[in-house]
Amino acid sequence: MTTQHDRNKEAATQFYDLMFNQNDPQRAVELYVGDDYTQHNPEVADGKQSFIDYFVRMAAEYPGKHVEFKRVFADGDYVILHCHQTWPNDNDYAGIDIFRFDDHGKIIEHWDVLQIVPGSAANDNGMF
Repeated sequence: MTTQHDRNKEAATQFYDLMFNQNDPQRAVELYVGDDYTQHNPEVADGKQSFIDYFVRMAAEYPGKHVEFKRVFADGDYVILHCHQTWPNDNDYAGIDIFRFDDHGKIIEHWDVLQIVPGSAANDNGMF
């Protein structure tokens, strides 16, 4: 039996893959975002169109960018993605994205934290 947590986890990963890897933020928003979209990333304004505009620009500036999901967690109305982001001609990043879902299984809020994957570390544990 598929739970709401499972459906939200699938929606979050499909949304992220569609907008980031497939460079189709318009379609990602149409399929997976609710009526209102609150953004906590200080580089992106609130609202669906601001999100679309930001990722259209990112696709043009960084063709071939890619995200790989390392872990996906669900807790209540939230889904947390732990990701490895590869940005051509830039750094790789370890990212945490948090999405809040409405009662209809649509994304309505987003937070993220990014950290550059360093070339060396004080331990051998890795970022992922």
